[in-house]
Parts: sequence; C-alpha cells; structure tokens
Amino acid sequence: MNTRAEILTKLKVYTSETPSKWREKAEWRNANKTWLRYSQRIAMIMLDKMEELGLTQKSVAERMGCSQQYVSRILKGTENLSIETISKIETALGLEILEPAFIDHCLPQ
Repeated sequence: MNTRAEILTKLKVYTSETPSKWREKAEWRNANKTWLRYSQRIAMIMLDKMEELGLTQKSVAERMGCSQQYVSRILKGTENLSIETISKIETALGLEILEPAFIDHCLPQ
C-alpha cells in the first residue's frame, strides 16, 4: 500500500506549473449569469435553425457579414450580444428573437 508521501509525490508529476483559473472563471460566470442565460438561449435557437436549414458556421458568418470565428463564439453561448448582432442573427436565419418580447410588452393587457 502506498503511503501518503508516495501518493503526493506521484501526483506532483501531473501538477501544472501555472495556477488554475477555475475560480476566476466560476466567479465571472456567476457575476454574469443573467445575460449568459440569454446568450445560451440564442445560441441554442441558432443551432436548431442552422441544423434545420443545413447551414454551416461559415455560411451564417457570410450572411451576417462577420467572421466564422465570431459565429463560433456566439454559438458557445458566452458572447455578450448587442442588439445589432441579434438583429443580424435574425436576418441571417429568418428568426424572431427580440420581436416577440417587444410585441408582448407593447400590447394592452
């Protein structure tokens, strides 16, 4: 049976030289969880529509007038999207993301 010292010695071989940033990332996600939730929902809506239409990230990027790398970041659900970008997504994919919210808010109760 290995002693505690032997186990710790073996584990040190796999220890990274640089400290982990998991705590910083977790704190960032917690501080930004409200808008991240919206970003993730938009990413899922986009992915569903892209699959339905058979579109690639590159083709969506061309339709939006941006890079494929930016579309990739959007689809990760961690991009803080502007209204302009959301509008471009709507146009590129034939979606209504913001419209229903505005219409519901403006209708008489």
